[in-house]
Amino acid sequence: MKSILIVGGGLAGLVNANYLAEKGLSVTLIEKKVYPFHRVCGEYISNEVVPFLISLDLFPEEFHPPSIKEFQLTSVNGKAAQMPLDLGGFGISRFAFDDFLYKKALARGVSFILNKGVEDISYQDDQFLVKTEGETFTVDLVIGSFGKRSRVDVALKRDFIRSRSPYVGVKYHIRTDQPSDLISLHNFKDGYCGLSQIEDGKFTLCYLTHRSNLKKHGTIQSMEAEVLSKNPYLKSVFQNSEFLYDRPEVINEITFATKSPFENHILMTGDAAGMITPLCGNGMAMAIHSAKILSELVVEYSAGKLTRDQLEISYTNKWKAQFATRLWAGRQIQKLFGDVWTSNVAVNIIRRSKPIASMIMRNTHGQPFRNLTTAGCGSFPGKTK
Repeated sequence: MKSILIVGGGLAGLVNANYLAEKGLSVTLIEKKVYPFHRVCGEYISNEVVPFLISLDLFPEEFHPPSIKEFQLTSVNGKAAQMPLDLGGFGISRFAFDDFLYKKALARGVSFILNKGVEDISYQDDQFLVKTEGETFTVDLVIGSFGKRSRVDVALKRDFIRSRSPYVGVKYHIRTDQPSDLISLHNFKDGYCGLSQIEDGKFTLCYLTHRSNLKKHGTIQSMEAEVLSKNPYLKSVFQNSEFLYDRPEVINEITFATKSPFENHILMTGDAAGMITPLCGNGMAMAIHSAKILSELVVEYSAGKLTRDQLEISYTNKWKAQFATRLWAGRQIQKLFGDVWTSNVAVNIIRRSKPIASMIMRNTHGQPFRNLTTAGCGSFPGKTK
């Protein structure tokens, strides 16, 4: 039996762990933190993943995640438009969902090494040596689920690491007055902010901004007061909401540069393989789908049906076929955000050209998918089987 080590216990890593353990494979996952914990994330998931999650008993029904069916967009100066979401989605925090997936993986026999980071990964003689703080593991296969940017990326000298990224991500949980079925996206100068409901009546407020905004105003609070609050919708949110964190979750140097699905024979999954712009609201669904694609191929490799080279080539081809166009579309759409004129153009597209707006949205989302080896997947909000 092939031994599999997953580096990073985010959404994609946990879905890989659950899928592979369900197939009877030996899986170990290393995560530098201890569950549960918060992550900077928009915390909205497209319904395209629901049949697959149900098929693996991974849909978080117990949290009663709100069904999200409407989309609102506002420009920098507060011009607004709204439209229905073709497929829709649901909201759940990473604090709750990652912990839920972790407990599911434990029950399936996945071994976890928590509160310990990976220092180095080397490949020789068709095996990997993985060094952590005080331990070294020899395994047959390594899956990289390090997230957006990690020291493993630096050690591997991945191309995107060589260029500094100007983007900063900030996230809060709040209580506010917005319909539970609405996800809203609010522009401000050199950035945009998403707002949608998660479990327990809470909302996720998550925004991306250019580092120059923060540098100019000195602190996050000053930047929010001087820049984000120029949008009247965001001003109302910041003035009339209950903020549930003492301080926000923050991540620096978020990059949307092209990445490779594997590096030095390490198979990348989720954001480690490529990240869609947050305004598309589809990063969590992409992470789940990439884990499905990779896991299916790893099962074939473990059964001796694929060589390592065939595994890497097949995964690269399948990953690009599924996600390359969506990532490209996201980068183009991002050009419509963070500026007064272009954000007004985006609002006008929704107001006056609904078919075009729907087409743009479809280009950043996939179709519902499921685990084809599991019979029966149930239904999901707003759709039939």
